[in-house]
Amino acid sequence: MTPELTILTLAALLQGVHFALYAWAAQNQVGAAAAMGPRDEPLKVHGAAGRLQRAMNNHFEALILFSIAVFVITFSDQADANTAMLGLIFLLARVAYLPAYLLGWSPWRTLIWSVGFGATLSMLALALI
Repeated sequence: MTPELTILTLAALLQGVHFALYAWAAQNQVGAAAAMGPRDEPLKVHGAAGRLQRAMNNHFEALILFSIAVFVITFSDQADANTAMLGLIFLLARVAYLPAYLLGWSPWRTLIWSVGFGATLSMLALALI
């Protein structure tokens, strides 16, 4: 497996961490009955649970573009030290993004997000060179 695919796998596992933290916080806020119910009306969470939900959704969005970058690099046989480093930068930024969002680190949360997004765009640009 290429380093980029390994990093993508770790980023997907990080999505599981996001989901588990959000589910725990949301259930603590709305109660087990509401969390396990049919959710005919969407659950409204706020505070830490709301921030965890938004961070989780943001990570889903980031994973889509990063996955495309990794697949393009891998299937075009362009993986190298540069793309591996960009993948690692993406992953480290995403790991840092979770506590930054949860704890409301402004403007650091946006800067951390920008680093991860920039790494993904750079990887896509390298695929075209």
